[in-house]
Amino acid sequence: MSKSSVQYSHYPQHHPHDHGRAFQRHPAAAAAAATATPLPAADDAYTIVHAGKQVRFGPVVFWIVVGTVVLLGLWSAATATYFAFRDDVLTRLIARQAEMQYAYEDRIAELRAKVDRTTSRQLLDQEQFDQKLDQIMKRQTALESRATALGAMPDVTGSIPRAAPQRGDSSQATPKPSPISDTVIFVAPPDREARLESRAPTVVAAPTSQFAKNQGFDNVLVRLTTSLDQVERRQMAALNAVEESMDSRMRRMRGVVSDLGLNLAHLEAAVPRTAMGGPFVPVKLTANAGPFEKQLYRINTTRAEMDRLNRTLALVPYRKPVIGEVEFTSGFGVRSDPFLGRPAMHTGLDFRAATGDPVRVTAYGKVVSAGWSGGYGRMVEVDHGNGLSTRYGHLSEINVKVGEIVKIGQVVGLVGSTGRSTGPHLHYETRIEGEAVDPQKFLRAGVRLSAG
Repeated sequence: MSKSSVQYSHYPQHHPHDHGRAFQRHPAAAAAAATATPLPAADDAYTIVHAGKQVRFGPVVFWIVVGTVVLLGLWSAATATYFAFRDDVLTRLIARQAEMQYAYEDRIAELRAKVDRTTSRQLLDQEQFDQKLDQIMKRQTALESRATALGAMPDVTGSIPRAAPQRGDSSQATPKPSPISDTVIFVAPPDREARLESRAPTVVAAPTSQFAKNQGFDNVLVRLTTSLDQVERRQMAALNAVEESMDSRMRRMRGVVSDLGLNLAHLEAAVPRTAMGGPFVPVKLTANAGPFEKQLYRINTTRAEMDRLNRTLALVPYRKPVIGEVEFTSGFGVRSDPFLGRPAMHTGLDFRAATGDPVRVTAYGKVVSAGWSGGYGRMVEVDHGNGLSTRYGHLSEINVKVGEIVKIGQVVGLVGSTGRSTGPHLHYETRIEGEAVDPQKFLRAGVRLSAG
């Protein structure tokens, strides 16, 4: 093949079917080639001469044919290579597919485990939420029962006031201690009732099956717990105040008995027995009792002891025999006799009072004398037991009889000026084992007990 037909005119063309055969010149072809007329040359074409036939190709067609042949060759090479290495490629593809499948299965298993963990955690969180809510409910119930116990607990010597007195309201003023009362009055702190009231908020219990899906539930639980903590602290503070008040009261009562030189055991033995009874049920704490229950137990024990001591002190004449402000016209001890003007022993106190004012007994006892008694005029003597006695002289009228049992504050007579007297007043004596002692000692003890 050449751009000129002359180049191929002297050679016979090789047919594709002659591949592998020995080249033989055909006589006719040789003769035709020898006598062929030369063709005009063309610079831009390719001519193929075979068996006396000429085929002309342009350069574009030629190169298309060449490119096609090259592509076919490459395709044949690639196909041969593919078939040669097909098994390795398939093996690698299968391994890759298996690897991807295993990876997907591992990922699915991981996600399933994560879902299981999340579900378990949610169930655990729900269980914990339900437990916390149940604990809060139980705690609120316990605090409410404590508030009820505190509300039912009497004051140191009386009940809790229901309303605090207003400023300037004289009708609501706190009563002053009265020595003639059978109960020594202690004023509770003005904010005590407020402390004893339960401020526990109403807990709205969500259904236990509802899961706490967000932090809002946790915040609610925290707020409820904080509120219950505050209520518990207020209750404990109120309980501490009651216990401290009772302990202080007990110390003062015992101190008064000691200062008066009295024997507490003898006084308790002289207390008259009142009608009471019932089966004996010992007081004991449960094994799981908390600080509140233990402190309440101590308070109840102290209160029982204080009640017993109050009954004992009911025999001690430390109260005033007349109502109103105390004003003495003559004290206990040596004085100038109002009739003779000479020094004389005054065995009691003279209280200023008007004729007809009531005279009240200052302690529980029994009337041993009621009538005219020399310089005393009309006089009443009351035996309080354990060697203690009191006398009320210069009465204008006597309202009791010998052998009568009198209670604290009971009117035994009226103020007068009978006997050796210069005017209306009350002559009041306190005696221990028959010996006159200064009544102010007992009155000061009464003021001490009434203080605080």
